[in-house]
Amino acid sequence: MRYKLPGLLAMAALAIAGWASSAAAGPAEVNLYSYRQPFLINPILDAFTKATGIKVNVVYAKDGVLERLKAEGANSPADAVLTVDIGRLNDLAEAGLLQSVKSPALEANVPAPYRHPDGLWYGLTTRARVLFVSKDRIKEGAIARYEDLADPKFKGRVCTRSGKHAYNLSLIAAMIAHKGEQQARAWLEGVRANLARKPQGNDRAQAKAIHEGVCDVALANTYYMGAMLTNDKHPEQKQWAASVRIVFPNQGDRGTHVNLSGAGVTKNAKNRDNAVKLLEFLSGDSAQKLYAAKNFEYPVKAGVEWDPLVASWGRFQADKINVVEIAKHRSDASKLVDKTGFDQARGGS
Repeated sequence: MRYKLPGLLAMAALAIAGWASSAAAGPAEVNLYSYRQPFLINPILDAFTKATGIKVNVVYAKDGVLERLKAEGANSPADAVLTVDIGRLNDLAEAGLLQSVKSPALEANVPAPYRHPDGLWYGLTTRARVLFVSKDRIKEGAIARYEDLADPKFKGRVCTRSGKHAYNLSLIAAMIAHKGEQQARAWLEGVRANLARKPQGNDRAQAKAIHEGVCDVALANTYYMGAMLTNDKHPEQKQWAASVRIVFPNQGDRGTHVNLSGAGVTKNAKNRDNAVKLLEFLSGDSAQKLYAAKNFEYPVKAGVEWDPLVASWGRFQADKINVVEIAKHRSDASKLVDKTGFDQARGGS
């Protein structure tokens, strides 16, 4: 059974009503709380059920999962949690809501930088935080590093979404991890000084701004390029995407920052073995290939074929720092956004 729910109260109601009856259905099921959208994950969960015979009962939610798990405690029906962004995985682990899983399959499939050292969670896909640059107004090679966003030559030419958004917080946290808080602050202040407008919109909105000449370079996640280029419902997005090219930053040194989606087994899982089987399946060849084809993301498992459109953007060196180290600095990153007044910048000055 699949549910798409907007918030915490509806999640609680369905968890009680829907899963109370399924609790006696036997061992061939697993209960999942998912931050991932149904259209992205349903095909993969269907493949898991087909391959294993294990039914997946899903509650979809945009937020509130951590609070719900805390409130439910030992009575929680959830066996596993599927999230986007390292921050949510780290918050669940720090709150003691996940249990350690030691699985040879997971450890073989998921590289060490993309899993918790104690097995509390495992990454499933990565997305690169790249630069969208104007094909017409920025020459090849003119910008190559995140640090270049703070170069005065780009004054009034940079766009981005809020610094407090999870994607940017992870990037800022990575800068802190690599360079220390003082240098990270100086960089953020430099980027703020170069903004063409106040931080706003989502990553697609940054491509639109470049297309319209508002700015020349922006921060964005790679999968948005795929989403725009294949958007038949809103063909104007294809024009936005066609006006920019992707630059993978810092290929000459530490590599491009990546964030990840991932999953963990809940502390009070009633169907623990099935939850582990689900995570193992999600990290395996078939599911990883489905992820790549459906979501325009990168599989974590080595050797899995990339989606052809994703592959057309080129191979790149990813930052090898363990994402756990990045997560540790997210709070400091959020404070830097406030200290620098990043989200209040008017831009264009």
